[in-house]
Amino acid sequence: MTTTEPHAPDLRVSQWIGPQGETLDTPVTLADLGDGAKILFAFQDWCTGCHSHGFPTLQRLYSALEPRGVGFAVIQTVFEGADANTFDKLRVNQTRYRLPIPFGHDAPPEGSSLPTFMQDYHTHGTPWFAVIDAEGKLVYSGFHLDAERLAAALLQE
Repeated sequence: MTTTEPHAPDLRVSQWIGPQGETLDTPVTLADLGDGAKILFAFQDWCTGCHSHGFPTLQRLYSALEPRGVGFAVIQTVFEGADANTFDKLRVNQTRYRLPIPFGHDAPPEGSSLPTFMQDYHTHGTPWFAVIDAEGKLVYSGFHLDAERLAAALLQE
């Protein structure tokens, strides 16, 4: 795992659905995900790798780590394909992968070509994982996450 920043920036994603698919009135923050470690997953609905690798990896991590207090959120980063990567795809994917966690829709703010998550976490596409430890330090940010290795490391904390 690579360390990229001293502390993880808070989320600036404005549109969210909750764990049961309900539209949330207020944005999700890192604090809303609990006091322990957190795993953030960025995807695009039309991204083949997100569906063949990213979501299955997330499902394994969620099954192993959510009962241990690890917080999770999924963010659709709309840096291209805005017509296909729409807000309504959040619930479709939340249901498809049986993930009762918050899902956010992050389109670029006016005047920018990149969504806020990509700006703040220096991501380079999808699927992308960001792992934050219990102290709030960003300990991993990248494409190639080994779910079993991460789960083992977090279970030792």
